[in-house]
Amino acid sequence: MAAALAAPAVLGQQRAIRTVSSISAQDKASGAKQHPQLLNEFGGAYAGPQAKYVETVGRRIAVQSGLSNAQSDFTVTLLNSPVNNAFAIPGGYVYVTRQLMALMNDEAELAGVLGHEIGHVAAQHGQRRQQAAQRNAIGGTLLQVLTGALLGDSSFAGLLQKGIGTGSQLLTLKFSRSQEYEADDLGIRYLAAGGYDPRALSTMLASLAAQSSLDARVTGNARSVPEWASTHPDPGSRVGRAARNAAGQRGTSGARNKEAFLTALDGVLYGDDPRQGVIEGSRFRHPDLRLSFTAPSGFGMENAADAVSVSGSGGQAQFGGASYSGDLSAYINSVFAKLGGSNSRVPEGEVRRTTVNGIPAAWRTIRASTQSSQVDATVFAYDFGGGKAYHFLLLTAAGQGIGPFSSMVQSVQRLSPQEAAAIKPRRISVVTVKSGDTVQSLSQRMAYPNYQLDRFLTLNSLTAQSVLRPGQRVKIII
Repeated sequence: MAAALAAPAVLGQQRAIRTVSSISAQDKASGAKQHPQLLNEFGGAYAGPQAKYVETVGRRIAVQSGLSNAQSDFTVTLLNSPVNNAFAIPGGYVYVTRQLMALMNDEAELAGVLGHEIGHVAAQHGQRRQQAAQRNAIGGTLLQVLTGALLGDSSFAGLLQKGIGTGSQLLTLKFSRSQEYEADDLGIRYLAAGGYDPRALSTMLASLAAQSSLDARVTGNARSVPEWASTHPDPGSRVGRAARNAAGQRGTSGARNKEAFLTALDGVLYGDDPRQGVIEGSRFRHPDLRLSFTAPSGFGMENAADAVSVSGSGGQAQFGGASYSGDLSAYINSVFAKLGGSNSRVPEGEVRRTTVNGIPAAWRTIRASTQSSQVDATVFAYDFGGGKAYHFLLLTAAGQGIGPFSSMVQSVQRLSPQEAAAIKPRRISVVTVKSGDTVQSLSQRMAYPNYQLDRFLTLNSLTAQSVLRPGQRVKIII
């Protein structure tokens, strides 16, 4: 089970922390199995030069944990994900997304984030949370939940009531208050032992709090994502606690390595990768697939490497593709069959046909029963021609059918070559402040139509009253 930062409710007391002192063969095998699955969930490994830099910093801080003295025993991955997240799993696997890296302002903050995650593993928090999650039947991908329904899994009703999570959401299950404090304390200890300023974790938590607040204002909470920051609804007390604990560590004058970090960060992709499609507000567009659709009002979207998840109080959905022989009825039944697995039998039923914005389409709904409830599972598919088809998997309460997703399934349309070509990636650009530059003037260079000043200030951990000095380096998004 992966570990991710979560917020405590109140202050706790620092105490001795029991940690493991080795990476077991079982954990290595388990981690190696989960690693490719996590890469797929988070858009794969980032291919830019930043990846090597993150690996170097991550391994340097990881060996401070005592899990292994060999840096080569740790696999540290920069993920190509637009979500603010970081986590670690047993076996020496540590991850941070490029989006979260972009929010950092120096190398010590990067080391602090990775140290916190490694601390969760060293203290075996993940195993305990995984056991608790399994006992409470929390989580599971939409595919896993639908499979459970088709196979009569009795835990499905509880999953539906709690809301269907994606695999990445499982990584952000909240830890207990004491576990979070322990991971903070370990991360601070690792920072000091590694020669970094132990106060860096506190400043990073403050930036996350600011980003979480900004996200809420910009989106109105419309986009539901499993963010590292989203597990910190009220991080103020934790920021202060981390700062006080850091003050008690030797090496408070340790390295921050701001300039080296900014040099490494320059040019990193920011936000959605157009190769995986982009989400802007409630609309999803994919330039390579030449298609778009719009989520219903009040529903959030999350983009993974091979599917887009749509979630809200009225139901859950995923958009993706599968192999296509030219027969939409066969395509729909094959999707249901794949959900059920080799032991399932897709019941007979009618496939209805229609046309959506000039695209041949078809759908079918199956009533899936569990021991305590029933749900409607729908596959709504589209023939884009050229041997290509895509579909929504929809899950709603029994009797709802397509229900709350009616507007979404009708919104699918083709993108013109011009529309597809206009979708450009955003990147971090590190610029040097010139005489006369202010936070207000530089924020106008941010590649967004709104909240330019707020975005600039949050990205650089500044305030509206901050005075920039010539020669100072700051981040903008271009």
